[in-house]
Amino acid sequence: MTFCIVSYVEHHWHNNQYYAYAPYVNEMNIWLQYVDKVIIVAPLSVNKPSVIETSYQHNNIEFIEVEKFSLLSIRELFKTIWVAPSIVIKLFKAFQKSNHIHLRCPGNMGLLGVLVQIAFPKKQKTAKYAGNWDPQSKQPITYVLQKKILANTFFTKKMRVLVYGNWKNATKNIYPFYTATYTESEKQPLPELTLQNPLKFLFVGTLSKGKQPHYAIQLVQNLLKKGYTVSLELFGEGNERANLERYIAENNLENYVFLRGNKSKDFLKQKYQESHFTLLPSKSEGWPKAVAEAMFWGSLPVATPISCVPNMLGNGSRGILLSLNLEADTQQIIDLVQYNAVYARKRKEAINWSRQYTIDTFETEIKKLVCE
Repeated sequence: MTFCIVSYVEHHWHNNQYYAYAPYVNEMNIWLQYVDKVIIVAPLSVNKPSVIETSYQHNNIEFIEVEKFSLLSIRELFKTIWVAPSIVIKLFKAFQKSNHIHLRCPGNMGLLGVLVQIAFPKKQKTAKYAGNWDPQSKQPITYVLQKKILANTFFTKKMRVLVYGNWKNATKNIYPFYTATYTESEKQPLPELTLQNPLKFLFVGTLSKGKQPHYAIQLVQNLLKKGYTVSLELFGEGNERANLERYIAENNLENYVFLRGNKSKDFLKQKYQESHFTLLPSKSEGWPKAVAEAMFWGSLPVATPISCVPNMLGNGSRGILLSLNLEADTQQIIDLVQYNAVYARKRKEAINWSRQYTIDTFETEIKKLVCE
């Protein structure tokens, strides 16, 4: 079987291997266990892979390089008009020689892939929509268009669309799907975590305005002002780092808030187990990976009710749903830390929910999609 991947993720060629963002590649390596040849249509960079990237595990890969493009400015729009026809031709040729077409959405490459796949109604197809599938959410027009086409069974023949969460009025080709990070063998028993000082908070994600790490710091700062002994460690990098460093220094938070940078999966696994709460005050999410990982290791998630997060947190029975009102959210945390038994129950429910979705069960479902 020849399996074609259409992705917006930037790839790197290094040591005779193709590298890209590790969580994405680790997932794709599960799909690729069941195929003979892989065709990847994606942007390619000459830069060396970063610490958060890993390589595909397949010995028969054909890479079709395309230019990166966007619609974020007039200049980029004209570039897109210029390069789009050549990308469409490359997609068409790649689809012609493939048995299974796999689209990674949303994104600009996903949009072109969604449009070109209409010309191949007899090909087996899957799409992984890694963004927010909520039909009520405000999203870019390109995302809305992708969702409309993917959900239309007339335009997406033989297509299964994997989305995060369960949504009302979904068409028959829409399949709720949850990504996994850990295996069945990692489901080790966890010791009880009591709410004793200091209360330990984590933030895991990109240091960007969209992820709102600044709000996470403000929450911890507000708890400090109210007399609680707390600490916050932020793991990740991004263009907001300098602003966060400045805020920490200006507010004398150096002994309570720490920017740790990117760390390995195993390092974070230990940190989750040691922390009472994981903060994710994000404005937008597809699959909130940090929330699922925190739940798996018993760090209670405190997150905004976006995308499938309310479903994951049982509308608050397995965590705290943020309102993004600083005083109200601070009070939610205070109300919980006063009752260790309630915290313990929520933590246990979070662990049990997350541990339903292991790499083993994920692999079983993927095999069905590829090999049917």
